Amino acid sequence: MESLTGRVRALRTATGRITLAPVLVRLGIFLSSLAGLLLAYPAEVVAGQALPALLGVAALPALAPRRFWPTFAALVTIGGWLLATDGYGRPIALWRLMAVAVLLYLTHTLCALVAVLPYDAVVDPDLIVRWLTRTGAVLLATSVLGVLLLELSRIRGGAAGWQSATIAGLLVALAVTALLAWLLRRR
Repeated sequence: MESLTGRVRALRTATGRITLAPVLVRLGIFLSSLAGLLLAYPAEVVAGQALPALLGVAALPALAPRRFWPTFAALVTIGGWLLATDGYGRPIALWRLMAVAVLLYLTHTLCALVAVLPYDAVVDPDLIVRWLTRTGAVLLATSVLGVLLLELSRIRGGAAGWQSATIAGLLVALAVTALLAWLLRRR
């Protein structure tokens, strides 16, 4: 009984020490994950009985960002996108595709931030602003590059255009990976 009382007391003490910044970042994780899920899934599925399940999936990465749950939420989002485009025949709209990709990346990067923040961390707001500014720069550069590659594929026309855009995107991803590996070894 004393062990249980000690655990309850420790939980109460830990709950009293929670600070606002880590909670707000976790709220951002929940909201970005939920928005990605709602954009990815078809409206018929969301309006049905799937909304509570989607709310649960969106809450998991916010509650346990160091575990498998951010990856699980991303896979469920991608599954919803595939269900909407293949299963329900929803046409692929560039704005929706970009928004889902942005929200997936935002969820991922916020999970990386909050994974290193304890619940009772005192965080300078500048840290979060700088983190989000870098994230915004990455998302802007990626979006511009994606639209340019899409336009390149339209200029080339047909299936060959899509194939060239895919290959160009893979080459860019390979170059960025090689650059990051080189920078890591350089230290």
